[in-house]
Amino acid sequence: MSELQVTIDPKEVGMSAERLTNIDKYFKQYVDDGRLPGYACTVARYGQLVHVSKYGNRDIEAGLPIELDTIYRIFSMTKPITSIACMMLVEEGKLQLTDEVSAFIPAFADTRVFTGGSAFKPVTEPISKPMRVWHLLTHTAGLTYSFNHFEAVDDMYRRAGFDFGVPQTDNLEAVCNRYAALPLVFQPGTSWNYSVATDVLGRVVEVASGMSLDQFLQTRILKPLGMNDTGFDVPAAKASRLAALYNHNDKDNSTIRLEDMEDNVLKPPAAFSGGGGLVSTASDYWRFLQMLENGGELDGVRIVSPTTIDLMTTNHLPDNQDVSQFGRTLGEEVFYDGLGFGLGFAVVIDQAKTRVACSNGTYSWGGMASTAFWIDPVEEITATFYTQLVPSTTYPIRPILRSMVYGAITE
Repeated sequence: MSELQVTIDPKEVGMSAERLTNIDKYFKQYVDDGRLPGYACTVARYGQLVHVSKYGNRDIEAGLPIELDTIYRIFSMTKPITSIACMMLVEEGKLQLTDEVSAFIPAFADTRVFTGGSAFKPVTEPISKPMRVWHLLTHTAGLTYSFNHFEAVDDMYRRAGFDFGVPQTDNLEAVCNRYAALPLVFQPGTSWNYSVATDVLGRVVEVASGMSLDQFLQTRILKPLGMNDTGFDVPAAKASRLAALYNHNDKDNSTIRLEDMEDNVLKPPAAFSGGGGLVSTASDYWRFLQMLENGGELDGVRIVSPTTIDLMTTNHLPDNQDVSQFGRTLGEEVFYDGLGFGLGFAVVIDQAKTRVACSNGTYSWGGMASTAFWIDPVEEITATFYTQLVPSTTYPIRPILRSMVYGAITE
């Protein structure tokens, strides 16, 4: 039985049960008209679940419904978990945020920076300042993603075989060496760009810990937190619970099943993607979020110190700038005005600029298949949304969900 169930009457924590039903009235329309296959949603306040809902299918073709133990590809919601793994090693003195990445991945000592030309004839210059671990955590390392479609370097990633995520022809060490051979988009620390940085961070975790990333996450985070359905692959015994993966059909706003991609998680990967490789359930990820909200501890198990959580959820962009000022806003569904970036999390630094209800200090992230979470430490709100629709930019799910959740607060 899933542990996900409402644990308190919403009015006891200053929320309206009636207004919370607006969430399902709204998103059921997405399922009924074919925009989403199905969804699950949780809302909590003061650590108590006030709303848990599910609707639609995890597999449209087979008519299998979304359940509370459905397994999802959480894609970039893997990043906060890998970031926590890194900070555990920082606490243990096995690395520092100021350490050079090349100390763990020597190939990055020779990485160059793109200054002009084209993907076919790039003009580059030497790296002027070392890439450091904190650059990876904050996406200021100068790395990129092939799907950004913004810079010539993005095209170079695609031509190098990085068209979608981490390729599964090499182990993580070899993959990172291939990233290091490509030019950076900018000198480390001079801008923000959503990137493979957390995948590289996963390799840093491997080298610093002496363990493969999957072993480290399993033994140090997932098993201690009781996240028994979270990992880099889905074993055969659980495969029936895995949600199908869908793409948006521009012609009629329906869904198209991505059969070529969806079986990737049914076997262990060659390279463990710390930036996007995990699968999880709503119940498991709720435990991870509870740990964060509790200052790094859950059910007597301490993962990190509360001071580490505070550091991670502070804006680390220079001069307290937001991403729209300091970085490249590449059409992601998240808002960038008023949004800074910490060590693995986006952080609201100017509530008014976001144009969305939330408190300063709210931290969050989401996944490519339209999954998302946020934690508001002021209102003590934690919310999650799960579905399997690529890309996450298809519909404004995250800001609309925020508006309805905050609209349910009565005191």
